Amino acid sequence: MSSASGAAWRNWSGNQRATAVRVVRPRSTAEVAAAVHAARRDGLRVKPVGSGHSFTAAAATDGVRLDLRALDEPVAVDRDRRLVTVPAGMRLRTLNALLAAHGLALPNLGDIDAQTVAGALATGTHGTGAGYGCLSTFLAGLDLVTAEGTVVSCSPAAHPDVFTAAQVGLGALGVVTAVTLRCVDAFVLEADERPTPLAETLSRVDELATANDHFEFYWQPYTERTLVKRNNRVAVDSRPLSKLKAWWENDFLQNVAFGAVCRLGRAVPALAPPLMRGVASFFSPVTYTRRSDRVFVTPRRVRFVEMEYGLPRAALPEAFAALRRIVDGLPFPLLLPVEVRVVAADDIWLSHGYGRDSVYIAIHQYVGMPYEPYFHAFEQVCAGLGGRPHWGKLHWRDAASLAPAYPRFADFLAVRDKLDPDRVFANAYVERVLGA
Repeated sequence: MSSASGAAWRNWSGNQRATAVRVVRPRSTAEVAAAVHAARRDGLRVKPVGSGHSFTAAAATDGVRLDLRALDEPVAVDRDRRLVTVPAGMRLRTLNALLAAHGLALPNLGDIDAQTVAGALATGTHGTGAGYGCLSTFLAGLDLVTAEGTVVSCSPAAHPDVFTAAQVGLGALGVVTAVTLRCVDAFVLEADERPTPLAETLSRVDELATANDHFEFYWQPYTERTLVKRNNRVAVDSRPLSKLKAWWENDFLQNVAFGAVCRLGRAVPALAPPLMRGVASFFSPVTYTRRSDRVFVTPRRVRFVEMEYGLPRAALPEAFAALRRIVDGLPFPLLLPVEVRVVAADDIWLSHGYGRDSVYIAIHQYVGMPYEPYFHAFEQVCAGLGGRPHWGKLHWRDAASLAPAYPRFADFLAVRDKLDPDRVFANAYVERVLGA
């Protein structure tokens, strides 16, 4: 176990920063337990940190930061039962490669694979697909180091309340050190991406969500155009993208060229609307097949800040109409699109999808540009429609406003009181969203 003092930390987008008294890089569950015990002895709080892909201050601490990326717990792949157990600090991209080597895959993924497994699960990370819940629905078990330094191995059969709370636990219950995930046989996706008029897309959301394994769309502000993405399982990888086409679409257009457009729009804000209309004009149809994770995930090198809300599916028309009015009334331009996805209901206490099929609306702004009036205004709309903020994305909700939105909120707090009565794993963000 290595440690350092006074280490500064910032998240991926640079909007959250903190300096810890002590940084510990444990290599095993035993070393995590020892670090927690030492922190309690010294009167310090503890926060685990992964790759910093949350936009909130969930991982910020001025106490002890546990960097879990060095965890070297044994990896176990049970091919017959389609189960994999991995260290919590493993990145999703590493997990995807591991599974592919064993003929397995996760049933669904988000569009970024830089997160650690535990970080993605703790915040309710999700992909899209009307038949699929968030990634935490794939959990079969996990190991949790509590504030007492003890290890609780939980699952639906063992300590079920702890398990259900920890599936989306915000890092507030303890330190997850290993997870067991249910997988499926490796599969190929056919991706179909094409520009579609906004009015047509909005009128067909339910149809497209039902007819496709995975459906989402991007709307470019200041335009009447969307990019509709449909991913469906196919038997063979029969239409691969050429290396040149893959580089052009994923690297050059989405990162190099789009990054240059954003920098120009930030330097000369008056150019932003015509630039965004120009970006939308580059939307073109493309159809290809690839290994599932390589379709779900795309490179994201253009940095931004983000807010995302999960809403009842029926609320999409009202929410989107309000969003358009907000965009039209902003005193500053937007440089990134709006993303809309659909996710199935689940029974995880602090999942945004608890008890209802959801539509997620994600709004973004390029780094260095104003965003708070935009995000605040949209949050007001979403809160009034029963929206639940994504735990890994920016929001300003507190425990008093969140409790009515989550039917099992009090049950989660009861587990937290039992596992961490002294709030060893608290910080300012956790205290705001869960209470002191």
